[in-house]
Amino acid sequence: MDVIQSKINTSSDGYRRNYEAMEALVSELKEELRKAKYDRPQKAKDRLAKQGKLLIRDKLDLLLDRNTPFLEIAPMAGRGMYDGMIHGAGLVCGIGVVCGKEVVISGNDATIKGGSTYPMTVKKTLRIQTIVMENRLPAITLVDSAGGYLPMQSEVFPDIDDGGRIFYNQAVCSKMGIPQITAVMGLCTAGGAYVPAMSDETVHVRGTGAIFLGGPPLVKAATGEEVTADQLGGADLHCRESGVSDYIAEDDRHAIEIIRTIVECLPPAQKTRLPMRDPKPPIYDPKEIYGIVSREFKIPYDVRELIARIVDGSEFLEFKELFGPTLVCGWAYIHGYPVGILGNNGVLFPDSALKATQFIQLCDRRKIPLIFLQNINGFIVGSEYERLGITKHGHKMVNAVATCTVPKFTVIVGASFGAGNYAMCGRAYSPRFLWMYPNAEIAVMGGEQASGVLVTLRNDQLAKEGKPPMTKEEEDAIRSPIIEAAKKESNALYSTSQLWDDGILDPVDTRDVLGLAISASLNAPIRDDAFGYGIFRM
Repeated sequence: MDVIQSKINTSSDGYRRNYEAMEALVSELKEELRKAKYDRPQKAKDRLAKQGKLLIRDKLDLLLDRNTPFLEIAPMAGRGMYDGMIHGAGLVCGIGVVCGKEVVISGNDATIKGGSTYPMTVKKTLRIQTIVMENRLPAITLVDSAGGYLPMQSEVFPDIDDGGRIFYNQAVCSKMGIPQITAVMGLCTAGGAYVPAMSDETVHVRGTGAIFLGGPPLVKAATGEEVTADQLGGADLHCRESGVSDYIAEDDRHAIEIIRTIVECLPPAQKTRLPMRDPKPPIYDPKEIYGIVSREFKIPYDVRELIARIVDGSEFLEFKELFGPTLVCGWAYIHGYPVGILGNNGVLFPDSALKATQFIQLCDRRKIPLIFLQNINGFIVGSEYERLGITKHGHKMVNAVATCTVPKFTVIVGASFGAGNYAMCGRAYSPRFLWMYPNAEIAVMGGEQASGVLVTLRNDQLAKEGKPPMTKEEEDAIRSPIIEAAKKESNALYSTSQLWDDGILDPVDTRDVLGLAISASLNAPIRDDAFGYGIFRM
């Protein structure tokens, strides 16, 4: 493979302005992440300490192997919702290493409304379960939850993607042979009681853990019986009498010791083997990405410069370099794993769509994971390109993205607009993981374009009615709210709050995050089914 020869001038004004803009965004990101992780009411923390419970982050520190990474998923889900106090949707989730095995961990944050389940908590749980199933990773759940947040019960209970789907997925995971281990470290009530009941093995903490379908207040109201939480669903009852729980723990620390022992006894994963080579860092400083990524989407940059700071040795074998130049495709290695990379260098034309289709299908046949670096305004438009079959050729690319069977990973490094989002493996196309850069935006189209379309439509309507076109003031009255709404609802912080992504990345971490994600994905076999089309050239 050839080493990418960087042409970036790190002393230029453009580089400096880009760097400063990204540095400011990363600084804001880190502050938002700090709030999401650690801003908790002191009263809530004191309450847990009085009960002898550990904070969720302390539980993770004990559970995870020392000096191993933890790839947290959606740490800012729910940001700005529910009075801005339900950080991370009240749930901490991610992929980590326990006793040398890659696992998915999910734990309630009991300092946030007692670990109550909000609509975004359900959405985040379902996302984590999808990660478990797609990547065949053992699931560890640390339960301490007061149950569904009743004022919003209609949004967490009845639909196909609401709370009941959690237990459906648990049943499917069991059928798939995926280990599920649960520790009951606090309340585990109502429907949530099925989480430990449907797990392979359940650890129950004496004195603080309690499992019941109906809590003491509900039991009293329904039957008149007066019981304590421990009498109704404590560790001794469920370990000695009901058999719901399998191991009794004296406290949170003891429960985590038991979990680690259980995981240690699990059979080792039969990971998919890829033709790997020894990893080596890029020859260029990854932090230079700050100065490469444009602060404004209308200012182009060469995605090869980004690739050069992500892949091993900055080496890249480019596929069809001279054909379809607005899309860069090629092979590389990331932390020793072979990957196929697609990165945008402009809008998608018929030739770039055809190139992508062929490249994706080559990677699929060779079982090489795919990485999409999204910075896309969409497909080219206009009568000439419609005659050339842009819709037809675009469909081929979308079809290839949808039907390929290898793990796919998407990083939105800039714009993600319109059908370009689909073609470059947006969320709807089931990448194993999807992240955004702090500068990234996602929308049907940019605010300026959307407002321009509406102004044009209105002026066309006025012309049909024989009326003069709008004045500048009238046009501005249409444009301004559209642009403001786009600014608010298309940025990365809004996206991550809605769980449209798995988190916002500091660009410096791109390579390491991708390496961790690829490794996790290889716990599942790469499917060998014959979906889609064979390789076709044009």
